[in-house]
Amino acid sequence: MTREEILTKVADLVADTLEVDASTVTEDLTFEDFGADSFDLLNLITAFEDEFGITLDDSELENMKNVSDVLDAIQNA
Repeated sequence: MTREEILTKVADLVADTLEVDASTVTEDLTFEDFGADSFDLLNLITAFEDEFGITLDDSELENMKNVSDVLDAIQNA
């Protein structure tokens, strides 16, 4: 799966979870930019793991500040 394909799926999940327009989700935006709180982040992580069939460990979660970090973690899983 290409990075662009992953971004499309991640953008859809972010849009569904945070009730934002998927077209506004870009790699450089942080989850704080979307007004996400810790509960939202937990829901997103669960959605990413379910969608991509991966498990993200705690050290990865601490480093995921923006969409690009999530894409990197998914590609490296």
